Amino acid sequence: MELRTVLVVGTGLIGTSAALALRKRGVRVLLADRDQGAVRLARELGAGEEWDTRHKADLAVIAVPPAHVASELLELQRDGVARFYTDVASVKAEPINRATQLGCDLATYVASHPLAGREKSGPGAARDDLFLGRPWALCPTEEAHPDAKAAVLRLIELCGANPVEVNAEEHDRAVAVVSHAPHVTASAVAARLADATDVALGLAGQGVRDVTRIAGSDPGLWLGILSGNATPVAEVLEAVAHDLAEAATALRALAEGDGTATGELTQLLKRGVAGHDRIPGKHGGPASAYAVVQVVIGDRRGQLARLFQVCDEVGVNVEDVRLEHAPGLPLGIAELSVQPDAATSLTDALRERGWQVP
Repeated sequence: MELRTVLVVGTGLIGTSAALALRKRGVRVLLADRDQGAVRLARELGAGEEWDTRHKADLAVIAVPPAHVASELLELQRDGVARFYTDVASVKAEPINRATQLGCDLATYVASHPLAGREKSGPGAARDDLFLGRPWALCPTEEAHPDAKAAVLRLIELCGANPVEVNAEEHDRAVAVVSHAPHVTASAVAARLADATDVALGLAGQGVRDVTRIAGSDPGLWLGILSGNATPVAEVLEAVAHDLAEAATALRALAEGDGTATGELTQLLKRGVAGHDRIPGKHGGPASAYAVVQVVIGDRRGQLARLFQVCDEVGVNVEDVRLEHAPGLPLGIAELSVQPDAATSLTDALRERGWQVP
């Protein structure tokens, strides 16, 4: 299935990122949004051209909140703007059910969802590589025509993502566990910081930043997502709340001198380790156990480039990198994840070249 022209309806982060990726592959992209300012910005970023309703597309990508997917689909199909249609909302069962109720043509529609995003929103945050190597779910119904599915698969391929075919209900239960409930949990932790003392905030380290990073996303956008997947998310949050309540009870018992309460806490922490270890590693494969080499690095231009140059000189591949800034000081710690058998040689090479390796 060849896609020569694609209409993107909704020029936010996901829609504009898809448009940029398609333009990079030579696809003509038409842009539409109720917010004309967003269309202009997306166009200025090189995401495509503003849609003239006289132009038809091979595929229409509906990048609007879950609650509006079905009505947008119905309107587009009535006008016959494209041969096939998909959406990229992070909830799938509700839009499909609503589209069925409205009488949309399910033969030309295949729901989909790219598992990618950023804390920032809007076309200004879009990137043409946002979906590169990321899973992209597609949820065809029994009525979907094979050509409609082929069109969505081609979209996924052009955006550099990995297609994962899944039932809509199973998809929603899955994202409740790996995306939606974690966002609410992160928000709950971050909410505690709103009334935290200056002393507490002054002691904040990388751990709290890691846990609360996604809590900085647009609340309005997330309210729509959570509303569309309310029951699966509620079930996950109830399970998390149960674990947290048991942990709180155990801690109260410890404070009162009951040493036996450590067992429950230990079990929760161990289950957490086991769950963490199941998160796929690089390229979607099993998680790998890397050695971490910590290097003190100045907050100056070119420091990271110099550091990676050393890695290249000694033939060590950096599997992952993380930066932790030192509050109040113009330096930080770079944590380089490398294969265990390369850690010693890299450490020695860095020290020989004057780097401070704790």
